[in-house]
Amino acid sequence: MRRRMIAGLMLAASLVAGSASAQTFPSRQITLVVPFSAGGPTDTLARILAERMTRSLGQTVIVENTTGAAGTLGVARVVRSAPDGYTIGIGHWSTHVVNPAIYPLKFDILEDLEPLAYIATNPQLLVARKDLPPTDLKSLIDYVKANPDKVTAGTAGVGAASHISGLYFEQKIGAKVRFIPYRGAGPAMQDLMAGQIDIMFDQAANSIPQVQAGKIKAFAVTSKQRLKSMPDIPTVDQAGLPGLYISVWHGLWAPKGTPKDVAAKLSAAIIESIADPQVREKFAGLGQEIPEPSQQTAAGLRAYHESELKLWTPLIKAAGIKIE
Repeated sequence: MRRRMIAGLMLAASLVAGSASAQTFPSRQITLVVPFSAGGPTDTLARILAERMTRSLGQTVIVENTTGAAGTLGVARVVRSAPDGYTIGIGHWSTHVVNPAIYPLKFDILEDLEPLAYIATNPQLLVARKDLPPTDLKSLIDYVKANPDKVTAGTAGVGAASHISGLYFEQKIGAKVRFIPYRGAGPAMQDLMAGQIDIMFDQAANSIPQVQAGKIKAFAVTSKQRLKSMPDIPTVDQAGLPGLYISVWHGLWAPKGTPKDVAAKLSAAIIESIADPQVREKFAGLGQEIPEPSQQTAAGLRAYHESELKLWTPLIKAAGIKIE
């Protein structure tokens, strides 16, 4: 009887402590882990969010850049953190879909993280050097088929979004290109503008300024809708390659086991932040599109993440990509 009473008291104390913790959260600063270096698209989004979430939560949200191994170190940092809501992470298509298919991760990308919110999506643009003969996507496909393994496609590295997008393009058209890996999208774009390579799949946010300046040309955007920032660029459906949908989407996660009430507060703060007109304007300036409200939720992120893993994992594994 005494043991039962003690066990009951301990359980009650635990519940009260958990409730009190959720009610007082956050009582100190929160760390938002970015798995890439400062200044890139993911870091920029994180800093915009951190500033606005600070207002929503009443505590400072700081950004910590934990880099290395294509983002896997930063994600692992979040997985290993205490599940108390004070360490969360931002990631995207490459870190949470591509990396699990090509890296021997020591954690489960779905089961070891708690989804918080799906915040943005940035489709790819299929771009080319400005003097490449094809004038539209259909003629580009014919050109690639007529020159198998000769058309050069720049990538930001093996396994990067630009590389996986190129593999999907090959699969869709039934012809091969010759991939040229670079140490990042920046150097690849420099060579594209210089006419050293032929084509490239690149995040719209990175390519738009070069297209607008006339330094490269764009054939299509890899989404169902045209870009609000560049409505003259057709979608892949309109340009002649239906279904070539690729986007570098971003979400936020917490460690597995984070109390539901705490996770709910974090999710609410993130969703409130991306509803702010100033945040939306800043995201739009980066070529980012914010998902519909029903998709922004933790459940929405989980469902979308699962669907992306099912779509891309077989293709990536079939490509036999090796990390050197």
